[in-house]
Amino acid sequence: MAPERLRGDDLAQLVGFLSEVDLTSSGLDAPTVRLWVERNERGDIVGSTGYELSEDGEHALIRSVAVRPSERSRGRGTALAEFALGRAAAEGARRAWLFSRRSGPFWRGLQFERADLDDLARVLAVTYQVRLFAESGRLHREVAWSRPLP
Repeated sequence: MAPERLRGDDLAQLVGFLSEVDLTSSGLDAPTVRLWVERNERGDIVGSTGYELSEDGEHALIRSVAVRPSERSRGRGTALAEFALGRAAAEGARRAWLFSRRSGPFWRGLQFERADLDDLARVLAVTYQVRLFAESGRLHREVAWSRPLP
C-alpha cells in the first residue's frame, strides 16, 4: 500500500476512520492541512498521515497518523509517520512537532522527545489544531513531542 493524497470527497470517510481510532478530526478541511491515506483492496481507509506547516514553513505539526487496529504491528504506522516527516522536510520544514498523550513509546522510537507545549504553541500558532486547543482550554492537557528533521 502506498499513501495517496486525500481527495475532498474522501474527507467524510477519513473523519469516520479517525473517530474509530480515537484521533482528533477537527480542522482536517483547513486548506493548510496536507493529508494522505492508505486503502485496502476494497477501497476502505486503513491508514492515514498528514501535517500542517507553520507560517514560516520551518515547523510541521504532524497530524492524523493512524492505522486500523487489524493492520497494526506490521510497520505501517512507522512508514506513515516517516512519509509525513519526509514530505514536510521536502517542503522545507526543519522541525516536526505533534500532540500525543498515549503514543509516547511509538514516537520515541522515531526519535521524538517530549517538548514544551508553549514552544509548540508559539512556533505553530497559526495551525488549526493549536488554535483549537488554545481556544478550547485543552492545550495544557496535551503532551507535546518534537524532533529535528534532516
